[in-house]
Formats: sequence, C-alpha cells, structure tokens
Amino acid sequence: MRYAVLGTGIVGRTVAARLVSLGHEVVIGTRDPESTLTRAEYADWQAGQPEVRLATFPEAARYGEVLVNATGGQASIAALTEADSAHLDGKVLIDIANPLDFSQGFPPFLDPANTDSLGELIQRSFPGLRVVKTLNTMNCQIMVDPARVPGDHNVFLSGEDPDAKKTVRELLSSFGWTEASILDLGGIETARGTEMLLPVWLRLMGSLGHADFNFHIQGAHPAP
Repeated sequence: MRYAVLGTGIVGRTVAARLVSLGHEVVIGTRDPESTLTRAEYADWQAGQPEVRLATFPEAARYGEVLVNATGGQASIAALTEADSAHLDGKVLIDIANPLDFSQGFPPFLDPANTDSLGELIQRSFPGLRVVKTLNTMNCQIMVDPARVPGDHNVFLSGEDPDAKKTVRELLSSFGWTEASILDLGGIETARGTEMLLPVWLRLMGSLGHADFNFHIQGAHPAP
C-alpha cells in the first residue's frame, strides 16, 4: 500500500517509520521540503529512513492511496487545502491530529471543541475524503506499538464510511491492536469526545511524569 503521511513532526515520523517497517511505500508531506531538510531533527531521521521520500503536500497527496493527517491540528485545514482536493477525493484520511491551540501558552486549549471537532471540520471542508478519526488519544509510540502499555487498553474510531473504517481497522491490527481493543464510536461527530480527552491526557502526563499510558474502557464490549 502507498501511504502519504502529512506532517514531519515526531508523530508523522513515528507513523511513517512504522509503515515502512511493515513493508508499505511511504512518502511524507511538508509545505517546503528544502526548509524541512535544514532542520537537524528531521534530517537525522531522514538519513535513517532512506525509503521514505519527502515531498510537498500536493505531491504526497497525489502519491498516497491512503493519507495520514499528522499535521498540527491548527494547520490541518491549510495543509489539506494546499494538498488540493483533486488529490484527495475518494481517499481514506486517517486523522490522528488534535486541534491544540498554544497561542496562550501551556497547557493549550482546543479549538474547535464541544460543538465541533477537527475531524468534522476536515470532513465538511473536504467532502470527497473518507475521514476516520483514530489514534489521537495517546502518545505516538503507543499508536504504533500498543504493547508499550501492559494489559488491556483501547483505541477509538470515528467516521462515516464503513469501508474506510475497515481499512483503518486492518492497519491498526497490523500495528498490534487487537480486535477487542478497537472501539467504534460511530459517526465523525464522535470525534468531539476523543479530541476532548486531550486536556485530560495532558494533565495525566504532567502528573505521571511520562507518556507511556493509555485509556482502558472497562466493560467495553456491547451487551449481547
């Protein structure tokens, strides 16, 4: 499968590397590849991942059969707009971003929140995309290696398209998530709930002093 990961931060790099390890072809998208390569953090990572090609957002979106939104949530709409809807229509977009606004410092607040979500905003703005919100409630290392957290814990799905969710379930399974750990919350509006877990997550990280934790929903299986 050809994947386009949009975003060159730690989340995008972690997901891209895991996809490569599973045998997928991966391109990682950014606004300005030349500028991105001047960042030592990215250049060092790229040197260790020669299979991953760096490209502009539109080039990456054109290449990918499945897209992963790992951009900063406040920049996601601009990045996807730059990618061009002609390269997006009909494709699955795995949205793992959160709309964290750091304009007033730390901790950030969510924008949008409560009555809207980034997942919904992306789906409305790009109706040709098949958006599935997932993996946004945990550290990126756990996204691709759930065994980092002992015992049972959960990953959530939100989206409108059953076939797109099936595609994402298969990818999550390849990352190591069990079928029982994947909870389908329903339509894309349920992304409001998972995005609003982020303020709780940030405070847990501060209290615990690390990010190797996740949410477990006891009694998660539907009643017979």
